[in-house]
Amino acid sequence: MTGAFQKLGFNRDRLIFALRTAFAACLALVIAWLLGLEHPQWAGMTVWAASQPVRGQLLEKGLFRFAGTVIGTIAGIGLILAMLVHPALLVIGLALWVGLCTGLANLARGFIAYGTVLAGYTAAMVALLDVGHPENVLALGADRMATVLVGVLAALVVGWLFAPAADGSALRARIRGILADLCDQLAAPSSDPEAARQLISALASAEEALDPHAAGSLRSHRETRASRALLSTALSVLLWRRGRDAAPVPDTAGLALKEAAQSLRAGDSAAALTALQRAAALPDLREPLSPLVAALARWRAPENRSVPTAEEMLPVVLHRDWIGAREAAIRATGALLLFGALWQITGFAAGAFLLLGMSIMISIFTTFENPIAMLPFVFLGQFLGASMALAIRWLIWPHAGAEWQLVAMVLPFILLGGLLSGHDRGMKVAFDYNMVMLLLLHPALPLTGTFGTSVMMGLAVVAAPLAALAAYRTIYPPTLRRKQVTLAKMMLHDVAALAGDAQALRHRAVWRARLYHRMLRLFRLTERSARAQRDALDSGLALLDLGHATMRAHEILAAPETPAAERRALKAALARLERIGETPGRAEGALSRLARRAVGPDADIFRHAARSAASLAG
Repeated sequence: MTGAFQKLGFNRDRLIFALRTAFAACLALVIAWLLGLEHPQWAGMTVWAASQPVRGQLLEKGLFRFAGTVIGTIAGIGLILAMLVHPALLVIGLALWVGLCTGLANLARGFIAYGTVLAGYTAAMVALLDVGHPENVLALGADRMATVLVGVLAALVVGWLFAPAADGSALRARIRGILADLCDQLAAPSSDPEAARQLISALASAEEALDPHAAGSLRSHRETRASRALLSTALSVLLWRRGRDAAPVPDTAGLALKEAAQSLRAGDSAAALTALQRAAALPDLREPLSPLVAALARWRAPENRSVPTAEEMLPVVLHRDWIGAREAAIRATGALLLFGALWQITGFAAGAFLLLGMSIMISIFTTFENPIAMLPFVFLGQFLGASMALAIRWLIWPHAGAEWQLVAMVLPFILLGGLLSGHDRGMKVAFDYNMVMLLLLHPALPLTGTFGTSVMMGLAVVAAPLAALAAYRTIYPPTLRRKQVTLAKMMLHDVAALAGDAQALRHRAVWRARLYHRMLRLFRLTERSARAQRDALDSGLALLDLGHATMRAHEILAAPETPAAERRALKAALARLERIGETPGRAEGALSRLARRAVGPDADIFRHAARSAASLAG
């Protein structure tokens, strides 16, 4: 049976989850109708939006969905009250609110970002779905919150009964394998650039997988934080190895590192920790390996506060895309102001539905890596959902003699959405099919409206992805290439800010941790191109060299015995580094002059940094 389903294009695990979700959506719809809620179909929509394959994710997403709905409902009520003062205030307020939520979502991660986006477009649902009857806004808001609560509870109960608990063993084994590969590369006679690139790509992939694993409990959050610290420290060690290609590790350390790799692959992280401690005891390896030993010890026992940690252990500092957040907020606000103004000027009957769909499309996909590539599938899914809603409303529902029959007639089509979600090709359009079909169906007697009105509402909803696609393509297009360039500029800006920071020495660990996390993020954005990843690795090493030179310059300046002439040269070099984004050639010249003045290790540090500045200029 399983083989037959697979031949038809169904994935067994995904199909089970999808049918379970469809059943929960049917249950939520029936319960909401029995409770007498005005829009019971919203409960079914909530189930599709809140369901997750494992319990921890289900619990946390449900929590943030309800919180986002409450906040968005309050904002929506405020927008309706503002409309009573002047209709334009509804559009202006909605555009600013959705833009704010969209921008904040780009700074957050995981389900916090989801709840923030939800707060934005929930306000649109409350303010726009019954815009012609502002006197009902409080009842509509209460109905919205009640239906969401029913949907969240239905998804939670069904999911808790049938969904498995989160199992982090596979992810932990994956991290152990990455550390084993790192130990092998450290023990090798020379650094292999291609192996290093592949290892950093694996580090980036594992780091991204941590967000879903963190959901559901404080223990999971602590494990995730310890895992992030370990992966970031592993990246720092790998970059250190790449920076000293001509200096292999001593034989004693090599044997200990190979033993650590074997123990990690055997699942014995305790023995691996002991072997790493032996390698870190050697003078030449103490500085790079001590943080790795401390991070591994913390990772093995994230809840044990007595586990010793090295003072130089990297903190967990996550990349925040401030530039992308600003651009997303401007895109959402500008697009909604434009389409809202057109609605206000033309009086288009279905304009509220178009603005509602636009609010969802312009915000919910902004946190995705490549929304432009997704929106065509969204359009197709919404077209199918709108077509099915029209067929149900005008071909099936007219045969119903009671409201319970209206509800019953929708249930098979919700289950059909579950089948669509479990199919390899259908999954790309299934979510939007399910959501739009339920959005456009209101199981209440007597049936009202005309066929033309229903068609116009459906077209308005379906037009939203096309309008959003136009906005994404024209207003700060969030393409992968553009995101890569922006992230690289932010990393360079960090070095410039470090050069101008009088407290740079105190912020050394934070800067390094942020640089490593941004580098992992850059590798994820370039994963489809080995050449782009090699360029990202070279850029990361160059920025690390520049950061080390900047820190060393600050250290020499802080020493009271530094001569006045050398102080002037150091200050000039730091001033050039502050403007390295605009004039990298001048930074190279200043660093080269420092290298000629310095002796010993300092000369090497500034010489490497000068070469790095030249490579960034090229």
